Amino acid sequence: MSRVITIGAAQLGPIQKAESRAQVVARMLVLMHQAKAKGCGLIVFPELALTTFFPRWYSEDQDEIDAWFEETLPGPETEPLFAAARELGMAFHLGYAEKIVEEGTLRRFNTAVLVDAGGEIVAKYRKVHLPGHDEYDPERAHQHLEKRYFEVGNLGFPVWRALGGIVGMCICNDRRWPETYRVMGLQGVELVLLGYNTPTVNSQSDEAPHLRAFHNLLSMQAGAYQNSTWVVGVAKAGDEDGHELMGGSAIIAPSGEIVAQCRTLGDELAVADCDLEATRFGKETIFDFARHRRIEHYGLITERTGAEPPP
Repeated sequence: MSRVITIGAAQLGPIQKAESRAQVVARMLVLMHQAKAKGCGLIVFPELALTTFFPRWYSEDQDEIDAWFEETLPGPETEPLFAAARELGMAFHLGYAEKIVEEGTLRRFNTAVLVDAGGEIVAKYRKVHLPGHDEYDPERAHQHLEKRYFEVGNLGFPVWRALGGIVGMCICNDRRWPETYRVMGLQGVELVLLGYNTPTVNSQSDEAPHLRAFHNLLSMQAGAYQNSTWVVGVAKAGDEDGHELMGGSAIIAPSGEIVAQCRTLGDELAVADCDLEATRFGKETIFDFARHRRIEHYGLITERTGAEPPP
């Protein structure tokens, strides 16, 4: 029995600082209609899809920073996405900056949601592995201030029954940590959705751009293979306010193979038919966790954060 869902990885080209949400949403709607024409039941947009990647800008003016956040979703500027989901009968994944009051406390998160074909939010994830730093660093050619502007996600790595399968989400730097996929894998995940905004250069090293691109795919392919799950990784790419972001958006099979990939640095759609039933082979053989895992030997993973060499 097959459980096929046609998925569109909707890479966005650069979003300049001066570009309005309305302009960005108009671009996203074009991609949604393209995806519908190709038979997609799900379209996946990147991390912080509604704005420029604002954590590259240092500011002490909280009002200036808060202008990049969404206080309600859908809001007046994002409602057209939800209306399109209902009109087209197509689910979507969206990354955005979330500002919310919880238990009387104002919180800010780097967040992603899954919206079903009826335009309802059915799942939410908040980024756990925040990269970068929390204060201005004069030694860095490019600032990366996620630790300043966001809190660490407080929802863990849940999965949901949606789209005819078991779906999980993570965001950008989360994809580099094997624990991300394994926690979802231990819940039977069959489809991982993730967005990223990743510079083509590392301001703290001379790592070659081709290695940056290789490591991006390596992380996602390893996560897919070692947990026998589909992974859809979607970039915001290109020259954004003078800062180059990598592309390489990809749909990756449970075998670890790339089955569809974007080739440009602009708005582009990569489409693949993803059979969630294909996850069963790995889950029932090589990566049959119940038969083969040896948790009595994994204690350090949760007992220790940093590496400590032997004496």
